[in-house]
Amino acid sequence: MNIEILKEAVLLAKNIGHVLIATADEKGLPHVAAAGRINLTSDRGSVVVEDWFCPGTMANLQANRNTALIIWDPKMDKGYQLLGRTEKVEDTAMMNGYVPNLEDKPAFAQVERRLFIRVKKVMAFRHSPHTDQEE
Repeated sequence: MNIEILKEAVLLAKNIGHVLIATADEKGLPHVAAAGRINLTSDRGSVVVEDWFCPGTMANLQANRNTALIIWDPKMDKGYQLLGRTEKVEDTAMMNGYVPNLEDKPAFAQVERRLFIRVKKVMAFRHSPHTDQEE
């Protein structure tokens, strides 16, 4: 894995303001969520993704730690797919689950989390034809 390409991917994600995170359960059923913050860690082979992840993402990570991050700017048709493994999850904030106008529905506490993902492979991601070769 090329650290300079990983740095480019993180910078692109910061510029576009989001990253997509794909997880799968133990049977391989996929789930995609969005996150607003991504940073390179000090060891430079991992990234930290932070946001209010939905229960589906967190349930998948309990059973299957393999993770894909998609960073893509559709205007430039430039992006990256980061393949790796979530090594650690930290809770950073919690709300009580109250949602106005949905008082009669079951409430779940919303938890902001920080996911530490060890990146094993970085590939190009774009709409135009491309290979799945590592960058």
